[in-house]
Amino acid sequence: NKLSADVFVQIVFLSCRLRKLSNMACVDSEVDLITIPLVALNVTVRKKLALYLNPKNTVAADWTAVAEAMGFNYLEIKNHETSQSPTKTVLENWHARHSDATVGKLLSILSEVDRSDIVKDLRPLIDKDVRKYCESLKKKAEPPLQVPEVDSCFPRTPERVGITLEDDPDGAPELFDAFICYCQSDFEFVHEMIRELEQTEYKLKLCVFDRDVLPGSCVWTITSELIEKRCKRMVVVISDEYLESDACDFQTKFALSLCPGARNKRLIPVKYKSMAKPFPSILRFLTICDYTRPPTQAWFWARLAKALSQP
Repeated sequence: NKLSADVFVQIVFLSCRLRKLSNMACVDSEVDLITIPLVALNVTVRKKLALYLNPKNTVAADWTAVAEAMGFNYLEIKNHETSQSPTKTVLENWHARHSDATVGKLLSILSEVDRSDIVKDLRPLIDKDVRKYCESLKKKAEPPLQVPEVDSCFPRTPERVGITLEDDPDGAPELFDAFICYCQSDFEFVHEMIRELEQTEYKLKLCVFDRDVLPGSCVWTITSELIEKRCKRMVVVISDEYLESDACDFQTKFALSLCPGARNKRLIPVKYKSMAKPFPSILRFLTICDYTRPPTQAWFWARLAKALSQP
């Protein structure tokens, strides 16, 4: 009869719905969060983490306990206290310093410091970000579509949208005071630059490629976008290794092409250690910040900060 038919249809519908939910759970369960890098976590999750951990709490563990579990020492933790959002800064520095800074490791640390409440409350949002990250990787692994013509001025794909951690795809792009041009062997000095310029009274916003740029996009396209449209200045960390880097060579020449004759004071060379090779000839006409001269080291960070703070 009709009633029995309606009941049968509802049972079939519910059965299909449950099967779909079960399949979604299986997909999630197959993802090993310990292999998912921290960049998978988007802005919303990071801000909610900060709401939980930033306030000083005498009962539950706050950001300082999490930072200690991540391996930061006492002086580093005290230094992070000056940050507007210590939780945000700790997450960024942890990711920059440790190859095992993953979503799974973060959840493990939160449980370790007895903040399972945060894991429980944020797990749905975290799973959602991880799904998006995995889907993004899957799409990028697919063969690219053939474009009938090349047009570098107006890209036909949205690859210049949502390229940094704080980017809002539906809003304004993230902007920076300076793009840092460096090679991997100089990364320790870049960390010092972050501490001296971002986490002090200067409160500058630096664009550090390994920390701020999301993976999966064309390096040259993203780099040119950041240097030309997102960053007011570019700091070039000069060393012998810099001279051997193709990426640094491209970034430097691109920045110079935007300001011939250094009219906009856009490019600032920084020499932080002695060099065996000659100083790059294309930068000889620019005044530099020299960290290798002991008599001027006391003025180094103030001079650099002032140069980067110019409109």
